Amino acid sequence: MGEELNPFKIAQEQLDEAAEIMGLDKQAHALLREPKRTLIVNIPVKMRDGHTETFTGFRVQYNDARGPAKGGIRFHPAETLDTVKALSAWMTWKCSLADIPFGGGKGGVICDPKKFNEVELENLSRGYMRAIADFIGPKTDVPAPDVYTTPQIMGWMLDEYTRKVGHNEFDTITGKPVEVWGSEGRMDSTALGGMFVMREAAKALKLNLKKSKIAVQGFGNAGKFAYTLSKEMFGAKVVAISDSEGGVYDPDGLDLKKLDEAKEKTGSVKNYKSKNAKQITNEKLLELDVDILIPAAIENQVRKDNADDIKAKLLLELANGPVTPDATQILFEKGVMDLPDFLVNSGGVIGSYFEWAQNISSYYWDTKRFHDELDRTITKSFKDTIAMQKGYADKGKKISERMAAYVIAVDRVAKAMKARGWY
Repeated sequence: MGEELNPFKIAQEQLDEAAEIMGLDKQAHALLREPKRTLIVNIPVKMRDGHTETFTGFRVQYNDARGPAKGGIRFHPAETLDTVKALSAWMTWKCSLADIPFGGGKGGVICDPKKFNEVELENLSRGYMRAIADFIGPKTDVPAPDVYTTPQIMGWMLDEYTRKVGHNEFDTITGKPVEVWGSEGRMDSTALGGMFVMREAAKALKLNLKKSKIAVQGFGNAGKFAYTLSKEMFGAKVVAISDSEGGVYDPDGLDLKKLDEAKEKTGSVKNYKSKNAKQITNEKLLELDVDILIPAAIENQVRKDNADDIKAKLLLELANGPVTPDATQILFEKGVMDLPDFLVNSGGVIGSYFEWAQNISSYYWDTKRFHDELDRTITKSFKDTIAMQKGYADKGKKISERMAAYVIAVDRVAKAMKARGWY
């Protein structure tokens, strides 16, 4: 894919474009182009055969003008510092757009967790926490799960942090098991938030969700929940879904039980069987004639070379960074409503904020309250974004949904930095 798809350069390009649109102060712009703090750690881990292997880990605190850094921890063999920096920048904008009292952060370890047994995974999780413990805390930086990390891993990390400080601080980590004061409703909050955004976007586009056809790229947590919730909440028809091996298309709609069986027995949903089912590639899934396209897998899927082939009226970025900057412009000119990742998938961090707030107060909510508060918060983010876009249009300047969301988020962070005397 080359240099042009370096995720951090993409994040900087997006910021630069927003800065130009809004006339951002040059001092603020310079501060926001780079992370405030970057930590690189070496983590010794005792493996099953007794030898010690060393892994490289990162923690980036991008900006904390509006509150503690907030962001997940990824365990991935292709993890890079630039990816973590980009994600920490996007977390900054995500928290700002949602108007919650966090800045942006992210963490990662270069490793392949699929090759670990449970003891090795626990050793790595505890080792990473020991390495970053002096730099995090409920008022400083609040980690959470991300790619290939789980509530159980957060439980181990919380325990290791507790050993370090000598007392329980449940508000240090979110996405924890409910047994150690994780929040009811947190597990599906990323996809559920995306569904609330889809509902509002459908109203704006006058789409009947019950009659809409949806394609979902990705069969991980977010993609699977998107499939389930779009059917349960709106009666929508999901006609295509994929995983890393490929995908399946059935114009009559897909059955979750059969998808699970195909995945379990053959390792991929592409082997799903039904009367009209056809195998398709991940690339072809993006170009299907559907009403709504939900990229819920990995970054850089919709690019300059395929953006013109997108036929969906609404593109919901449930994954992080699935659409490149030049593709955003093509989609905008085609009239596709492309709702950016840091709006669509912000349900996860909004849910983490609720968990953190409950931990601080030691007062806990039921699932209904959690879902109601999530709906209210993310719906406001969507309406703010569309209103900002309309405001620019009324002044004779057309901007994409992504840029409208960026202008809101960057403006809030810049004003916080100004109020604190950072520039």
